[in-house]
Amino acid sequence: MSDSVLPKRVAFLGDYPPRLCGIATFAHDLCEAVAVEAPNCDCLVGAVSDRADGYKYPGRVRFELQESDLNSYRQAADFLNFNNVDVLCVQHEFGIYGGPAGSHLLTLLKEVRMPVVTTLHTVLQHPNAAQRMVMDELAEQSDRLVVMAHKGAEILRDVYGVPDAKIDVIPHGIPDVAFAASAPFKAQLGLSGRDVLLTFGLIGPGKGIEHGIGALPEILRRHPNVVYLVVGTTHPHVLSRDGERYRLSLERLVEDCNVQEHVIFYNRFVSPDDLKELISATDIYLTPYLVEAQITSGTLAHVFGTGNAVVSTPYWHAAELLADGRGILVPFHDPKALAEGVCRLLDDPAAMERIRNDAYAIGREMVWPAVAQQYLESLRHACADRELAPRAAFGGWTLSDRPRALPRLRLDHVVRMSDATGIFQHAIFNVPNFHEGYCTDDNARAFILCNLLDDRAGRQSVQNVNALATSYLAFLAAALDHTSGRFRNFMSHGRQWLEDAGSEDSHARALWATGTGAGRSHDEGHRGLSVQLFLRALPAVQEFTSPRAWSFTLLGIEEFLSRFPSSPELDSMRAALIQRLLKLWESCATWNWPWFEPSVTYDNARLSQALILSGRHVPDALEIGLKSLRWLVSIQETQTGCFRPIGSNGFYDRDGERANFDQQPVEAQAMISACNAAYRATRDPEWLHTATRAFEWFLGRNDLGLPLYDFATGGCGDGLHSDRVSENQGAESTLAFHLALAEMSNTEHMVTQQAALVS
Repeated sequence: MSDSVLPKRVAFLGDYPPRLCGIATFAHDLCEAVAVEAPNCDCLVGAVSDRADGYKYPGRVRFELQESDLNSYRQAADFLNFNNVDVLCVQHEFGIYGGPAGSHLLTLLKEVRMPVVTTLHTVLQHPNAAQRMVMDELAEQSDRLVVMAHKGAEILRDVYGVPDAKIDVIPHGIPDVAFAASAPFKAQLGLSGRDVLLTFGLIGPGKGIEHGIGALPEILRRHPNVVYLVVGTTHPHVLSRDGERYRLSLERLVEDCNVQEHVIFYNRFVSPDDLKELISATDIYLTPYLVEAQITSGTLAHVFGTGNAVVSTPYWHAAELLADGRGILVPFHDPKALAEGVCRLLDDPAAMERIRNDAYAIGREMVWPAVAQQYLESLRHACADRELAPRAAFGGWTLSDRPRALPRLRLDHVVRMSDATGIFQHAIFNVPNFHEGYCTDDNARAFILCNLLDDRAGRQSVQNVNALATSYLAFLAAALDHTSGRFRNFMSHGRQWLEDAGSEDSHARALWATGTGAGRSHDEGHRGLSVQLFLRALPAVQEFTSPRAWSFTLLGIEEFLSRFPSSPELDSMRAALIQRLLKLWESCATWNWPWFEPSVTYDNARLSQALILSGRHVPDALEIGLKSLRWLVSIQETQTGCFRPIGSNGFYDRDGERANFDQQPVEAQAMISACNAAYRATRDPEWLHTATRAFEWFLGRNDLGLPLYDFATGGCGDGLHSDRVSENQGAESTLAFHLALAEMSNTEHMVTQQAALVS
């Protein structure tokens, strides 16, 4: 490779210290190593932040993006383009970027002009649909892909169809430390005369530490001086979801095995210097991980390369690194085999020393200076390839074509409208109207919103989303009359139900919400209760006559089956409801009135959406869903291209005049949902343009040119009148906006993708 393509400015993208995680440490070490090996290269960093207030980053960090804010990815792309970065080195892990399966990253990659080299810290052999989409696009948008084991290259080739010529296998980097005896370091730690076992890294259930502890009684029977060090904090994802439950279970297991004097927990993120001492004091490193599908372990690479003996389960990275006697591999979930592997080494110090020497020799190829040279070669290769096949600026977009930035998520008014009981129905201006109390309809909408937000970002920066979801779900649970199997709808401010059963539509909307909770919630308790409520309330729909109730129920069934795909009862109900909508169509639709009813009233696009989503089961349903939605779009568009929903002040009867006002936010939200479903079914970009027009109705692209969304409060006006926006910001309208925003955020990456393909 000629020096002419040596990059002069390299940007590294990923988590970065002082954020505490393995990706951050790797990105820092790689950046610094490249900077040392290429002193004439300007190395800068773009840090991905998981909290609104960010971190106090070092000077190397030139820009920062918020992981769940899609617009910040576009701004980051602009920064990279305008600052003439020669090549971008991306650290990829699904969990560190926003959007479904981290899809927000794709927006940045499609808009940068420079070559991209992506390091894959996870390569999934069996991805779900969202992960597969992201990986396919990542492979397409990256000039080169780096994996840290040959197994990763094999999966990229066999599962994702990536050509070998595009893949570089570069080992995980490790510090360059001298090979040393362990005794002095044991003395520093107060462990003189002990045989030291070590497991370190972020702690979580997948580490299998319980098997390491379970092996200790047998190990101690033969080697009573053994001590097992478990070093590291609980993984932040585990901590946020389960607290310290796993660590506490390990501590209880230590007591049950009566090995309290032989296990030491260091519950902290250790500094590099402290880690060096711990590793140097170690005799045997344990990685008793529970599953095979781990392609990279930075901790394993670190310990092996510095000359330590390793006993491990045969996950992919370990099986490759420790093959041919370079360590000891034992079966998964087998404390007895783990104990035997440890004792085999302790019984034969000479053999263990040979393994240590061999590991250290191999590790010289893994030290950061050597790894940095391999990365520089990959970066040079990417630059040379791009010179032969340059990419258009902004992925083919012009600045005027780029999508309008979506408003930031702001739930102030949703929180203001909510209390421990649930969300209030109405507001006077932006103040909750206690007199009108609560309803199941709005609490169902609010619970759906919380699940969409949770599903979109994985971890929300808004701390109270889970607490809000708990209140809304509790309201739905209280609303269900278990005797009749019906949801009640209206509740007074004094928590008195005002009816024995709510409307069919409110019942079905509650089914939609609980189906969404069952399908999407990351909270185990929320998911379990949602399943119970959904299954208990579903049978009542058999007697319903409302087409919207049928449609809401179908949407709930689709959400439920996304997680629990095998259910004859739900399959039967879905088929029956689809047939009801199709019969309604057959009895009413004509060439000039292709609709299900003789009137177009409210939440209209939900009927089309339900059939579009069910279309993969009944082809006629997809065809009719798309046909009806096209007509609905055509009658709800002004000559200037604005979205104009059917007004609620009279609706639209066949052979009658349509009402242009009062326009309702729920109609814009329903249109956005249906168009997104149509896009997913057809990949026709026109559906996304229509969804964008409907969303812009909230922001002022409407008959009056006035925004309904209030950027100051986070609320949304209750409707667009002929002369003004309603000044009241009730729950239905505010939730309609935020649900629409969540859906637009989820599909923005598809807008970028489709535009790039068209261009």
